[in-house]
Amino acid sequence: MGYKETYESWVNSSYFDDKTREELRGIAADDQEIKERFYKDLEFGTAGLRGIIGAGTNRMNIYVVRKTTQGLANYIISQDGQKKGVAIAFDSRRMSPEFANEAALCLAANGIKAYIFESLRPTPELSFAVRELGCIAGINITASHNPPEYNGYKVYWEDGAQITPPHDSGIMDEVKKVTDYDQVKTMDKEDAIAAGLYEVIGQKVDDAYIERLKSQVLHMDAIRQMAGELKIVYSPLHGTGNIPARRVLDELGFKHVYVVKEQELPDGEFPTVSYPNPESKEAFELGLALAKEVDADLVLATDPDADRLGVYVKDQQGEYHSLTGNMSGCLLADYEIGQRKELKGLPEDGALIKTIVTTNMADAIARAYGVRLIEVLTGFKYIGQQILGFEENHTGTYLFGFEESYGCLIGTHARDKDAIVATMALCEAAAYYKTQGKTLWDAMIDMYEKYGYYKDDIQSITMKGIEGLEKIQQIMESLRQNPPAEIAGYKVTAARDYKKDTITNLATGEVTATGLPSSNVLYYDLTDDAWLCVRPSGTEPKVKFYYGIKGTSLEDADQKSEAMGKAVLEMIDSMM
Repeated sequence: MGYKETYESWVNSSYFDDKTREELRGIAADDQEIKERFYKDLEFGTAGLRGIIGAGTNRMNIYVVRKTTQGLANYIISQDGQKKGVAIAFDSRRMSPEFANEAALCLAANGIKAYIFESLRPTPELSFAVRELGCIAGINITASHNPPEYNGYKVYWEDGAQITPPHDSGIMDEVKKVTDYDQVKTMDKEDAIAAGLYEVIGQKVDDAYIERLKSQVLHMDAIRQMAGELKIVYSPLHGTGNIPARRVLDELGFKHVYVVKEQELPDGEFPTVSYPNPESKEAFELGLALAKEVDADLVLATDPDADRLGVYVKDQQGEYHSLTGNMSGCLLADYEIGQRKELKGLPEDGALIKTIVTTNMADAIARAYGVRLIEVLTGFKYIGQQILGFEENHTGTYLFGFEESYGCLIGTHARDKDAIVATMALCEAAAYYKTQGKTLWDAMIDMYEKYGYYKDDIQSITMKGIEGLEKIQQIMESLRQNPPAEIAGYKVTAARDYKKDTITNLATGEVTATGLPSSNVLYYDLTDDAWLCVRPSGTEPKVKFYYGIKGTSLEDADQKSEAMGKAVLEMIDSMM
């Protein structure tokens, strides 16, 4: 059936509600819009769904959510996991509560108990809840930091991490098998509750989650000493972080936490920002204004589902500096591993885990502390997979894990990045360094002096629609067939192709395996500890060019990074 026929079937079928059909009649004269909405089913990828909210097979709506959940239910039943139940959380986005409810009712109709949070909760708490409640899986309705028109559907497995092999492909296959909406089950909420298949959860899980976070504190002595002096500005960016972040800081005793009022309450329109992403300078405009007003030591912002944390820190002269995800991740890695060593000693099998697009400073930190450095594909689920492997094999101790996209995990209470525990830990670290007369910026400079002036950045090109997806694939294939020999004056020493599972030494021609799962990613090792990695985004219509260099000073690193950025843009222009 072509996209026009599929469109007509939605318009004319009584299965779809009047509002949906009315929305579709409104685009009857726009063939391109009809094509965009119906030329394919919204793809269930390796973590779930993400797309623009609206009517159509290639959009996020209650019918696509039901259909997807039916596939998930079929897989759970095939794994004999239906008795364990599924935890469901949602964020502040448009339609999030409705999508969560539809997923719960579909599961219930399939005899699978749904544990659904009473109101919005952070992504890491959903990850925690899956294991806390002994569930077979979890569903989180969120589009993370995407623009307001998006929503998504993330699936977690019983280890608390987003789905990885073999469950990801198994669930994808079952979702694809649901080709007819007549195959999709649902039931009334009252009937589901009466049958014991729909349970609302909240405070009990909240309390357990917060206690686990507080158990990660290393220097309660420093917090007690500085809790009355440290000043913290925090913004949840209209998302889920407001209550848990403020609660954990309050229970630890921090006295001066100033919340950005304009961004405090949940709002799926994200009215104060065009893009609710803590990587964006725009997201910090209001927070920095408040910080200057109250003379705050640090400014923190969590994204809508509170798994990513953005940071600004004040130096001794009162100037605020932005920390990239690589910088804040390394700052926390050095603090957590270093202080654990001082207080308890480090286990012989300790490991620091990072993704392949994360800074090489992580490697230097691991070497300095004599711990194992493990590199995984992009996506925090692969860090979660490593933690599960440690537990199953009874070898390996997780010390810290992070990725460049502003996400890390301290402890193993969750198996996804956790901006709430990161908020807590950065405030603890700020208190600790303050006892030594240092700011977090001072600590960052100390790290540069110790490990090297690493600087990492990214160039992203957005290509929307059908043509955009085709162009992204063309760029990847062009690079795959014609790898560069030199970039910004750095020679390429090795070319990694994670799709082909090859690492080619350009000097010798020797080819070895990457040892990681297949992924459409290209990586170039360069001289002088520099690198470049190219990959399509898994959540947005973008192709991303990540790169990193190592300088001899902040100024030298800035210059080298700028030159690398220009070279990357020239490379992109040559392929457009």
